[in-house]
Amino acid sequence: AHGYYCSRWNKCIHSSRDFSDMVFIDNYIFNKYVWVQFNSTVGEYVGYTEFGVFNARRWNNDPNILQQERAEVERFCKHNAEIRQASIADKT
Repeated sequence: AHGYYCSRWNKCIHSSRDFSDMVFIDNYIFNKYVWVQFNSTVGEYVGYTEFGVFNARRWNNDPNILQQERAEVERFCKHNAEIRQASIADKT
């Protein structure tokens, strides 16, 4: 009960059927607080603490890391949303 909690939560958000408004969000969390976040609409990391700002600056200066995160909208979000939508549409 008196420890530290560190996690990373990814989520995909969309409201259109064609996924044209798909957004990928990658949160890094420490003790329930987001310290750095990647949001595909922003296109780079944003730090919310001193440690987060330090890491955001480092990761934003690495084109390989940014390219990988930006690609998650297509690779992870849209791919999985298409699978889920197809399985739901088959049942209606």
